[in-house]
Amino acid sequence: MLDLTASAVDITRTLCDIPSVSGNERALADAVVAALEPYGHLEVVRDGDLVVARTALGRAERVIIAGHLDTVPVNDNLPARDVVEDGEAYLWGRGTVDMKAGVAVQLKLAAELTEPAHDVTWIWYDHEEVEAAKNGLGRLARNRPDLLEGSFAILGEPSNAGIEGGCNGTLRAVVRTRGMRSHSARSWRGENAIHFAAPILAKLAAYTAKTIDVEGLAYREGLNAVRISGGVAGNVIPDVCEVEINYRFAPNKTAEEAVDRIRHFFDEYEVEITDLAGGARPGLDAPIAQSFARAVGGTPKPKYGWTDVARFSELGIPAVNYGPGDGQLAHADDERVRVSEIEDVERGLRGWLTGA
Repeated sequence: MLDLTASAVDITRTLCDIPSVSGNERALADAVVAALEPYGHLEVVRDGDLVVARTALGRAERVIIAGHLDTVPVNDNLPARDVVEDGEAYLWGRGTVDMKAGVAVQLKLAAELTEPAHDVTWIWYDHEEVEAAKNGLGRLARNRPDLLEGSFAILGEPSNAGIEGGCNGTLRAVVRTRGMRSHSARSWRGENAIHFAAPILAKLAAYTAKTIDVEGLAYREGLNAVRISGGVAGNVIPDVCEVEINYRFAPNKTAEEAVDRIRHFFDEYEVEITDLAGGARPGLDAPIAQSFARAVGGTPKPKYGWTDVARFSELGIPAVNYGPGDGQLAHADDERVRVSEIEDVERGLRGWLTGA
C-alpha cells in the first residue's frame, strides 16, 4: 500500500520497492491510482500506465508538475535502505535519484494541497528510460492533448534541489566508411574500411566542444564517438565500418540545425541520423516561472542532459527541472539521494503552490 500521509522520504522508499523497470510499471501505476482515489479534490485519469490527477478550482493559471514512474534495470541495489555518509543522511537504492524522490514529493503534495494558488495537473508517466516512441508523455499528447494544457511546467528530474532550466538537445548518427573485402592474407587486394575511419576519430579527438549562453545560462555541448563496429571475421579485410556519434547541442539550435551541422562536419562521409530530440530553452522569462524561481531560491543552472522539458517546450509551455538528487548518481549502482534535498524540494514546492 502507498500511504500518502507518510513522509516524502518514506513514500520514496515505498515507490522504490515496487517493481517499475521500464515496461513493468503496471504495479506502481496501480498503487498510485489506489492511493489518489480517496482524495476528492482530484480528478484522476489513467492512460495505460500513466496517471493524471487534476484540480479544477477555476484558478487564473494552470501548472503541470510531472515525473516518470520507471527506472533503468536493477543491479542488486534494492530494496531501498538508509545510509549515512560523512554525517549526511541518504536513501540508497535504484530509483532514489531518478526519480522516485521527486515523484514522492509530488504525490504527497497532490494529496495534501486542496487549495493551491494555481490549478495543478499532476502527471506520473511510464517509459521515460527507453526509446522516445514509447514515452508516456508523448502518448498522452496524442491521446489527450487537453491534459497537457498549462502556463508553466515543472519536471521533477534530479537537480540537487535547485532549478535547472531547459535542456540540451541530443542527436545520434552513424558515420560509415566503405571498403572492399579480401582475405587478410592478401590484404592488398582489399580496401580496409576500419582504417578509413581513422580520420573520423582524429577529427573528433581534435574537436573542442563549445559553451553557449542561452538566456543567461551556459550550456556545454559535446560531440563524441560512442561506439565503433566493423568486420565480419578474423581473416577478412572489412568492407564497412560504422562510427556512432552522439551530439549534445545547446538549445539555441533547432533539431534541424543540429542535423545540418553534423552532416556538414562529416561531409566527406555517409551519415545516417538514427535518433534526434530537440532541446528546450530555459523557460525562465515567463512571469509565472520567475515567481517560482523567487519562491524556491538559488541560482538557476542549465540542464546538460535531455529531459522531457523539451516536450513541454515544443507545446509552447515554459518548463524547468526541479527535483531532489544528484543527476551524476542517476543509473549508478550506488544511486542515493540526500534526505535533506527531498525535504528542501517539498518545502519549495509547497511554499510556492500555497503562496506562502
